[in-house]
Amino acid sequence: MEDDILTIEEVAKYLRVSERTVYDWAQKGDVPSGKIGTVWRFKKSEIEKWVNDRLSSGSKPIPPGTQIQVKNILSPDRIVFLNHSTKHDALVELANNLSTAPQVKISNELTVEILKREELMSTAIGRGIAIPHVRLSSVTDLVMSVGISKCDIIDFQTIDDTPVRLLFMIAAAYNQHAYYLQTLSFFSARLKNKDLRDALLSVDNAMDAYNLLTKD
Repeated sequence: MEDDILTIEEVAKYLRVSERTVYDWAQKGDVPSGKIGTVWRFKKSEIEKWVNDRLSSGSKPIPPGTQIQVKNILSPDRIVFLNHSTKHDALVELANNLSTAPQVKISNELTVEILKREELMSTAIGRGIAIPHVRLSSVTDLVMSVGISKCDIIDFQTIDDTPVRLLFMIAAAYNQHAYYLQTLSFFSARLKNKDLRDALLSVDNAMDAYNLLTKD
């Protein structure tokens, strides 16, 4: 099977939903898919675009009272400056940083699962941004780390051919599906702001980056 063709099981694993949910979506035409005989198959590039479109569309606003508060999920010590040209090395360093958060109980599991997710499908969303993310039963509450790369990360398979320079790594508890999606959507929308992206890339210390991200 070609590398860019996914099964229902692989799509379900990537989206962190049940295989039945993916099947229902395919039957209703809600997700890009096709049949080979009687078996559903999914083109990796189309699923990736579908996910990115949903994350960045802002079509489902966050309900009042549940607005994402960056200061509740990020601290200055979890903003790191990276100097790697490959996504593997950048992801490992950022995962090692995120695993120091008290909400993460099994550090090596976080790194393994982040890399597995990235291998299945790129988390780059364009504009030089990647949002690697995972939900794990060993994580007690949603938490994140931010990586600001001093060089282009060239192998993220970006949808717009722009090398990744900003990484927002999110880990959540397995039962935080709605909050998890809200957080992904929040950062996808907020990082459309070119001034914010440029400001983050120009800072030289974590506190300045933290202030930019927590500013209302």
